[in-house]
Amino acid sequence: MSSILVYAELSEGKLASTSLELMAKARELGDVYAVALGAGAKAAAATLGKHGAKAVHVSEDAAFDDYIAEPATDAVAALTEKEKPDAILFGFTPDSREVAGRLAARLGTGLISNASDLVAEGGGFVARVPYFGGAKVASMKANGKPAIVLIRPKSFEASETGGTAEVKDLGVAVSDSSKRAHIVERVAEASEKVKLEDARVVVSGGRGLGGPQNFPMLEDLADALGGAVGASRAVVDAGWVPYSMQVGQTGKSVRPGVYIAVGISGAMQHTVGMKTSKVIIAINKDAEAPIMKMADLGVVGDALKIVPALTAAVKKKKNG
Repeated sequence: MSSILVYAELSEGKLASTSLELMAKARELGDVYAVALGAGAKAAAATLGKHGAKAVHVSEDAAFDDYIAEPATDAVAALTEKEKPDAILFGFTPDSREVAGRLAARLGTGLISNASDLVAEGGGFVARVPYFGGAKVASMKANGKPAIVLIRPKSFEASETGGTAEVKDLGVAVSDSSKRAHIVERVAEASEKVKLEDARVVVSGGRGLGGPQNFPMLEDLADALGGAVGASRAVVDAGWVPYSMQVGQTGKSVRPGVYIAVGISGAMQHTVGMKTSKVIIAINKDAEAPIMKMADLGVVGDALKIVPALTAAVKKKKNG
């Protein structure tokens, strides 16, 4: 049985959602272990155990929160030398990418980035990596050991197994030479009521809305459904809405129960970020738009009339 190590990223003492998604895939590949570093690591171990980790290696040294990448690289490199995992999984996030890249260089092995899946094959691991905006998928084999793989958020659905994990103190001393890039300030961007990547319902808008003045219409529908508002790259580039709302290859990946695409044509750059949604509803004037081919339900018509009517119907149902 292969040994799989998951880098459980923490943000301000809380587990990143990508960490639990990785646990779901890791369970399919072998025996699962995790490493959690920084404030909240010990508390996170209980959650990781419920998601299949047999053991969680933890350290709450303040250096992991105060300095960028290098302390975490030291810790994971030392753990790798000791435990010799067959594969190490990271989420494709800014912080994890920096640690994974440094770790690969430190160990003298390769790294597979931006994978959407990972399978055991031929005694090793093969990653599926989308390219050309998701139109094609390449199979990349990890020739070195451990296989270091960065996996896109929302590639898998997190699920609990109900287990418990042994908590092990990592006991790694962070050297002064690794305390270089210091975090001096954290600024939290004002966020939506429901976090886009965690929303169960996402209502996204594209150029078919006609202008930024019509985006509040989507917010009304999302509020009524208890969801969040997203956008296509075209409207973000046009300055209609902030980048934090962008769904797609160069934006956020989402996996809601329902994804409503309003006035979005369905370019590959966008669909790669939402195609794993359980139910896709498209509202578009063009019955031949690419989004219609992947939608579970397509509504042909004027979004500026359809969306307010839909919002009114949802509110009436909720109040009625």
